[in-house]
Amino acid sequence: MVGVGLVGLVPIAQAETCAGVDTSIIKCEPTPSSTNDVTQTGVWALLIIAINILTAGIGIAAVAGIVYASIIYATAGGSMDQTKTAKTMIYNIAVGLIAYALMYSFLNFLIPGGVFN
Repeated sequence: MVGVGLVGLVPIAQAETCAGVDTSIIKCEPTPSSTNDVTQTGVWALLIIAINILTAGIGIAAVAGIVYASIIYATAGGSMDQTKTAKTMIYNIAVGLIAYALMYSFLNFLIPGGVFN
């Protein structure tokens, strides 16, 4: 059975069965040839999915925050409070992006072979 994921962009083949449920993402057990390989387990697949969703969410939130802060800055007129608020928001977004990039780099260092390899 073949389904369609991500709003029809990526075909998903449901080839695995986990506890009697068809799944296309998670494998219940590691493959027999690589019983010591953690990358073949369901936990690893869930970790990759969580990191992908978090990365997309951080990117979307950062763009939305920058747009909102720029609207506040553009409509400030002569108000110093709105200008300061917008600058503070942009600064905080930049710090958040740097913190996420450092966390992502640390995960790639910590996990052997990197997160996506």
